[in-house]
Amino acid sequence: MESKHPLSKIPKTIGEKGSDSLTKFIGSWTFIIVLSILVIIWMLSNVYAWIHQWDPYPFILLNSVLAIINAILAPIILMSQNRQEKRDRLRLDYDYELNKKAEREIREIKELLKRMNKK
Repeated sequence: MESKHPLSKIPKTIGEKGSDSLTKFIGSWTFIIVLSILVIIWMLSNVYAWIHQWDPYPFILLNSVLAIINAILAPIILMSQNRQEKRDRLRLDYDYELNKKAEREIREIKELLKRMNKK
């Protein structure tokens, strides 16, 4: 009889699913490249603006936007890390119980072998 791993039964809330998927995207090279391209486009369009510069040098609005993105993403990343920590703790507990069971079985086998050797 094969038992399922207890971590496969942990339900995820919508917020947890969202934070996990957003954290997965934020921690990718795709996000870094896209954000870098957007920042460069923002700066170039303001430096070489044809009509009006909406955010002239030193790009205070850009700095504010990046600070807001940072303020929003930091708690989302922390939520995802907290969830991963819970999963790791559950995995450790499961492994510990499995190891205890294996140790009991090994002891039983050793006792059985001792009895067999005595006979």
